Amino acid sequence: MEVDLARKAVSAALDANWTEAVKLNKEILRQTPSDIDALNRLSRALAESGKLKEAKRIAEKVLKLDAFNSIATKALSKWKGLRKGESVGSGTNEPDAFLEEPGKTKMLSLLHLGDSRIVAKLDAGDEVKFTPHSHRVSVITLDGKYIGRLPDDISARLRKLMSLGNEYKVLVKSSEPSDVKVFIREIKKAEGLSDSPSFSAEKIDYVSFTPPELVHKKETLGESEEDQS
Repeated sequence: MEVDLARKAVSAALDANWTEAVKLNKEILRQTPSDIDALNRLSRALAESGKLKEAKRIAEKVLKLDAFNSIATKALSKWKGLRKGESVGSGTNEPDAFLEEPGKTKMLSLLHLGDSRIVAKLDAGDEVKFTPHSHRVSVITLDGKYIGRLPDDISARLRKLMSLGNEYKVLVKSSEPSDVKVFIREIKKAEGLSDSPSFSAEKIDYVSFTPPELVHKKETLGESEEDQS
């Protein structure tokens, strides 16, 4: 019964149905109050729903049960910059969102991060965008708030390619107060640039994306596809 509820809770979160996710995880916790995975999922769902005070309380409860729980620790650190009533961003749940392709994708850390309150609202999978300048490329939220900028070498190359017609999609890969990583994907190659890769070839790992706090422990569910990624 509890395993079925956990599967449904994960599914609701992946569908961004946060109201249902809250309901299902609370039902699990009525049966097993110290279920760390359900507590983390509940905390995330509450934060996504704008109930930040309650989300923090649940995350703090996790740390009382497991003082070194990385999911709760990172969540509390991220939420420090949020104000009452604000919610975290709901990122993409597409399983192939971060699938790497040689020459077409790149993951990197941004430099010169902006306002910590803006960074605190970012979540893995959030779509952001480029804004090119004369000597750099900044990364901003979809509503125009500055997050950080690309390293100079990548900026120089992408400025040139974008001026020729290349287009890119940018997603937040991870967000910490002092480190925001973005995943860049070439989505349109300009005519005449078929032999010009956006990024230099390098060894890559093919990975898919599922937020770790949404995933129940494999040994509990007994399903390999429920692994944390």
